[in-house]
Amino acid sequence: MDDLSPAYLSALAAQLGGLSAFLGGFAATFLGMLLARRADGKTASLSIGFAVSSSVAFIVTVVASTALVAGLHPEAPSAAPAAGSGGARVLLVLSFLFGLYSLLASLALSGWARSRGTGLTTSIAAGIGIVLVTMMVVGVN
Repeated sequence: MDDLSPAYLSALAAQLGGLSAFLGGFAATFLGMLLARRADGKTASLSIGFAVSSSVAFIVTVVASTALVAGLHPEAPSAAPAAGSGGARVLLVLSFLFGLYSLLASLALSGWARSRGTGLTTSIAAGIGIVLVTMMVVGVN
């Protein structure tokens, strides 16, 4: 892993934590709408499964973010774990990406429970989102 300054890593973790809290709330609301709709079938079940996975992943991201920010604070107790060098950092990134991709997959599948046209629209929109997110993650300029 790259050696990032504690201040930069703390700011990045705080930003990802805030974004994850928002996206996790959206994913949970979306899940609630899918459950309230009582849609049956494999596509609806998959969409619900991805929405649940996304919500959980964003919750894990928020907790990992909080652990990183607390552990990297200059006045943190010396007994605090070295959060910047360990699993919290990896967990933060992996759960955030898993949450993003799961949310996009859920959005893509959700339209198919209604109609073929809606399914195509939601799949194309989510597919574009997946491509753009992936390009940003791998650093394509």
